Amino acid sequence: MFGRRVLIVALVLLIFLAACSSSSESQQQTTLNVYAASSLAAPFTYAGLAYEKEHPGVKVQFNLGASSDLARFIQEGAPADVFASADNTNMDKVESQDLLDSQSFIFATSYLEIIVEKGNPLNISSLQDLTHPDLIFVTTNPEVPIGRYTAAAFEKASVTVAPDSLESNVKGIMLKVASGEADVGIVYHSEVIASVDQVEGVEIPTEFNIVAEFPIGIIKDSANKKEAQRFIDYLLSPVGQSVLTQYGFQTP
Repeated sequence: MFGRRVLIVALVLLIFLAACSSSSESQQQTTLNVYAASSLAAPFTYAGLAYEKEHPGVKVQFNLGASSDLARFIQEGAPADVFASADNTNMDKVESQDLLDSQSFIFATSYLEIIVEKGNPLNISSLQDLTHPDLIFVTTNPEVPIGRYTAAAFEKASVTVAPDSLESNVKGIMLKVASGEADVGIVYHSEVIASVDQVEGVEIPTEFNIVAEFPIGIIKDSANKKEAQRFIDYLLSPVGQSVLTQYGFQTP
């Protein structure tokens, strides 16, 4: 009987210690909330996994979407630690309300490219080709960076193209073209690289192209500013920069 009591006490103690250990590990884990433009999905996902591997106890949680939506969420008090936008306009919305811990800065750039179905069955070769009335062209509204960049490229080329559909973000444009629901769209070169198995890119001449700047900053109310800075430092490191260039971005 005595031996049985000792065994029961020992088991209870082990369960208690295991529970304490599990609770301690849970308490020690840091979740870094990164709000990032959907166009950064591929390199950021890769970088996030690599960062977690190098920093046990840190979970990088991405909230991906149109920069305009993300800026609004942050303005409304969303629990973000880092904001990476696809343009300065939406970053300025956050910065102008004193919501950043320090001034944002450009960490990557990209440029525009026409996107078509694999094999380019309609032989699209220029912005002028997009004016054909039978083409189904998709973009986003001008609040979303890619929509504004696209409008600027059309203005440079002196062409007028009426969209047949407005998608929520650059990924929506890519998916519509890849699925055959649309004939053509304009996205970042980096998006073409990330979706190379699904779509094909057509170059836009430099004189009509736009350099898209991607700024990043730490949110002032973040409870994880040290970790946020460490993640940004990782993106700026040779390893982080190589991930960005691998997915078609240019780095400072």
